[in-house]
Amino acid sequence: MLPGIEIQHPLALAPMDDITDQIVRLIARSHGADLLYTEFISAEGLKYGAEKSFRKMAISEEEHPVAIQVFGSRIDSIVEAAHLAEKAGPDFVDLNFGCPVKKVAGKGGGAGLLRDPDKLEAMASAVVKAITLPVTAKVRLCWDEQSINVLDICRRLEQAGVRMIAVHARTRSQGYGVPADWSWIRRVKERSTVPIIGNGDIRTPQDASRMLTETGCDGLMIGHAAMGNPWIFKEIRHFLSTGELLPPPPLSERVSVLLGHLRQAVEVKGERRAVIEMRKHYKGYLTALRGVSKVRIALMEQLEFSAVADILHQYVIESDARSSGETDHLGEPPHREEE
Repeated sequence: MLPGIEIQHPLALAPMDDITDQIVRLIARSHGADLLYTEFISAEGLKYGAEKSFRKMAISEEEHPVAIQVFGSRIDSIVEAAHLAEKAGPDFVDLNFGCPVKKVAGKGGGAGLLRDPDKLEAMASAVVKAITLPVTAKVRLCWDEQSINVLDICRRLEQAGVRMIAVHARTRSQGYGVPADWSWIRRVKERSTVPIIGNGDIRTPQDASRMLTETGCDGLMIGHAAMGNPWIFKEIRHFLSTGELLPPPPLSERVSVLLGHLRQAVEVKGERRAVIEMRKHYKGYLTALRGVSKVRIALMEQLEFSAVADILHQYVIESDARSSGETDHLGEPPHREEE
């Protein structure tokens, strides 16, 4: 593995734009994530001094080992971005060759570079030569199902000096709408001399164990399943070590972590923005709980921290009372559960 990553089968929090900010990363670390990635950062944004891009590069001592991930379509801009990222003090710089969104891939960045292997290799090589930190990369299988070239891409990245590769087992055209094809991760691993991180459809500890068994990959990267669910890292590590499943976190703990997350976001972003942006995390924090759909609907209407806290505290009180058989204020059928 890379310097600073000595644990067997490290668990990584995937880079997700507008999701994996520093608050989310630190929560994931406190719940067992071994490796963190920033949100992906525009090389052009860094080159031209965009405040948002530089803000995304901020990392803290508690985050190490951590990667700063950059993307772009111009080699000179990526090299300049890598220099700036190195100065921010991460453990390594990661190159995004996997982002499928149109505004990135359609302009030749992210997964768009999978259609130009020569340029991708030249970009990776230029960055490796330009900085002293280890350089890593994240890729998809290819642009579409008719042009799967991940084996060639990973070979080229190794030749360029990339030290670790995360493979998301879907094509760009598939987005997130079809099952990940882990067989390609296995094929990449069989041919690679650098560590390979498997990514795609790891939603449970059992999924994590199965990916390791089926692919032989060196580590695991968890993305959407970690949104509002930092406990997944601890649950996976426990299952890999013991073969046993941990019980889900109690509602009181979920609410405590959620409100701690929101409280920190309010301090950094301001109340209104933080409360609005928190809406994307409610489903993860409050899943598979009886009567929670009404609560989530109510939360989506709030603009103040105190209102969110009041709704959640009341839900905990009512849930505790219901579980003790005293009452059922929410009127749900006694055995119904929902996503």
